[in-house]
Amino acid sequence: MYNLLLKELKLGVSPFYYFLPFITGALMLIPAWLYFVVILYFCCLTIPNLLAGYKSQNDLIFSIMMPVTKKDIIKARVTVVVILELLHIVTAVIYGMISTRLYPNLIYFFYRPTIGFWGLCFIMLAIFNIILLSMYYKTAYKYGAATIASITGAVLFAGGAEWLGIKNSFVIDLFKGNGADNMAIQITILIAGIAIFAIFNIIAYNIAIKRFEKVDI
Repeated sequence: MYNLLLKELKLGVSPFYYFLPFITGALMLIPAWLYFVVILYFCCLTIPNLLAGYKSQNDLIFSIMMPVTKKDIIKARVTVVVILELLHIVTAVIYGMISTRLYPNLIYFFYRPTIGFWGLCFIMLAIFNIILLSMYYKTAYKYGAATIASITGAVLFAGGAEWLGIKNSFVIDLFKGNGADNMAIQITILIAGIAIFAIFNIIAYNIAIKRFEKVDI
């Protein structure tokens, strides 16, 4: 499993995708921007190109020829996706901390980069992953419909969250009012987001295994 993961990290993922979070994360420095887009770049750029690269390199056939199980193949692939997602979030958080110090008195129309906001980002990625992995591993090489559906799910969540953050007084207070400075509330939202992210990934992983086992290669 360890060697398979190294193969994914060194051969399956272009070095550019390790550098990309530092480029997209810099968008957090734009004052009062729509910060969900920073994380959505992972969904819209990294994943489609990553899966396209796997297909063009016949990575599936290469992996099957190795002395590993289908379960190990999926475990390594899911681990790589999660690592890249965490890299995007951690980098964005660092830029977000810089942004809040650069503009301490900024009035936000969209979400502020609070601790709770990152919990929402984890939920968005959880939705993205469960749709992507469960659909992609019906074939393990056709990625078009899976990426479109998963990106759509993530965008709808982000759009719905932003709408609530503009129209709903409770959500407004939670993320832009007094609740934004309440560390207990913000950390609770973050922990809830991480928990949902972990649970959805476990569910997606198990669905992917069941579907991939039925794929005749």
